[in-house]
Amino acid sequence: MSKQATSSRPTGRLAGKVAWISGATSGIGEAAAELFAQEGARVALVGRRLALGRAIATRINRRTPGAALALGCDVSSERAVARSIAATVKRFGRLDIVVNNAGMVEIGDLHRYTEAQWDRVMGVNVKSMFFAFKHAFPHLRATRRGYVVNVGSISSFVGQARTPVYTTTKHAILGLTRSIALDYAAAGVRCNCVCPGITETPMLWEHLNVRPDPRAALDERLRRVPMGVSLSPQDVARSILYFSCEDSAGVTGTSLTIDCGYLTAAEWQCAGPTAFQQRT
Repeated sequence: MSKQATSSRPTGRLAGKVAWISGATSGIGEAAAELFAQEGARVALVGRRLALGRAIATRINRRTPGAALALGCDVSSERAVARSIAATVKRFGRLDIVVNNAGMVEIGDLHRYTEAQWDRVMGVNVKSMFFAFKHAFPHLRATRRGYVVNVGSISSFVGQARTPVYTTTKHAILGLTRSIALDYAAAGVRCNCVCPGITETPMLWEHLNVRPDPRAALDERLRRVPMGVSLSPQDVARSILYFSCEDSAGVTGTSLTIDCGYLTAAEWQCAGPTAFQQRT
């Protein structure tokens, strides 16, 4: 979306807080880490691509010395997740916010999937959230105000062609979000889910690049969006921020759909140009 739509001034809403963010080496996770640091948090950038994480942490630390820590982690491994959370607490002394953003997609037909493919996507997209909560909970409970934000998708509500495992995981994330919210409210933990629509991230292009003309495929998809535009990672990051502070006090076990109107109608053809397209 446009610079006008995405600009914001830091308000210090996360001053003194510590956040663990998975999938923080690109896209939505990277944008969330940047925004959280601007809002006063210290952030652990968790992901497999340690070199990318270190580059992002260096950029953040130039503005706010000591605010960011990069941690290499395969989030489908419980041992690796436990180590990353322990390292976060060792470095920053506490843990207030868990953002479960790591995700992957496998394009294909269900009858052609291998067990290994199925398990890999389930491990990264869902089981990682179980591991993160399990090992973060003692620290979240200690703060008496803990925040868990799970990143779902519009595929948490509807199907998407040739992504059966991905769609299954995104539906599962909603159920997990509600379970955590219900079972851990008494300990001061709130858990919510953000469900983005078409967001220009590396994962989106991984999906589109199997098409003969990826840009034409994106343009065709955006014609089904009332606002006529895709989201930026920063757009989604601000919704994650909302669930990670007391701006959302009293809100738990719910989801926030950020999709430029994509799910509002079964059929839609954007006439365009919309006012949102004109400002882009």
